[in-house]
Amino acid sequence: MAVKIRLRRMGAKKAPYYRIVVADSRYPRDGRFIEEIGSYDPLKEPAEVKVDAEKYAQWIKNGAQPTDTVRAILKRSGAIE
Repeated sequence: MAVKIRLRRMGAKKAPYYRIVVADSRYPRDGRFIEEIGSYDPLKEPAEVKVDAEKYAQWIKNGAQPTDTVRAILKRSGAIE
């Protein structure tokens, strides 16, 4: 089972809001997930990122792989190194 840390799209049409979730890679983007660990709002200036660093570190330690997009967002926000 490949576990990914990825974005789940929420919000209205043309007003995206994302939740950072841990999900099995076989499930659809907005489908079933294991745990929610944060959120990302690209419409605010600057973009607002909230993430539970302890949960993120725990999932990484357990073998979850963040997607390229999630890794870039968290690096830019300073939530991870």
